Amino acid sequence: MKPITTDGSDMLIDERRQHMLVKIQREGRVLVSELSESLGISRITIRKDLDYLESKGLVKRTHGGALSAQGSALLDPSLGEKEQKQLKEKQRIAAAAASLVEEGMCVLLDSGTTTTAIARELRRFSHLTIITNAVNIASELAGTDFEVIVTGGTLRKNSLSLAGPLAEDVLSSMHADILFLGVDGFDTTAGPSTPDLLESRVNRAMVNAARRVVAVCDSTKFSRRSLALIVPPAAIHAIITDDQLGDEDMETLKSAGIEVICV
Repeated sequence: MKPITTDGSDMLIDERRQHMLVKIQREGRVLVSELSESLGISRITIRKDLDYLESKGLVKRTHGGALSAQGSALLDPSLGEKEQKQLKEKQRIAAAAASLVEEGMCVLLDSGTTTTAIARELRRFSHLTIITNAVNIASELAGTDFEVIVTGGTLRKNSLSLAGPLAEDVLSSMHADILFLGVDGFDTTAGPSTPDLLESRVNRAMVNAARRVVAVCDSTKFSRRSLALIVPPAAIHAIITDDQLGDEDMETLKSAGIEVICV
């Protein structure tokens, strides 16, 4: 077999796919646009190749590209896969988050298992307005007397969240007292991140809509970077996490002016 080059037009199909796979394994992700430009072949062909690699379980397709399929913070596991991880920590974080809420507040809840736990804690209140992009959270609160506003948008089946321009437009006209933001990774110098580009845009709109922004994430999420940055650390007012947060991360966050609540 001839050596792999970076000229896609000279490659056999298997060679080209192997080249892509090596790049994904080395860099953690690839974008269709970048591969198309570097290899000199159409985006349609790139997408077909990435779809083939996903069908073999070698990569995970995302909006606009692909991620490594092996144990990466860039992956986008389902809600069901996440819900039993760090369960006790999430419950403590949820209780601490609920303690920041007062009757009559407008609370913005991002999608995720930790924010779902927060929704359950909030059921003890009588009068709240809840804004959320999470279908399961809206269902969780359907039996309450709360005013529940769902953003609308395109359903992401993995997270049961709503994303896209419709969700962003709705959030641009909203104002909340407090946002509880769930994240997949939190690099203390870069900020919180998520595996989905569309989700990151909705999260950014949530941050802009809230008077106070509280990130809620267990300590395993720190020192990890996912695909799409949400906001820089300076946009976060407080973080609620568990008591296993490392001293270095703690100091970096506090130096950035972020209140750190460990439970």
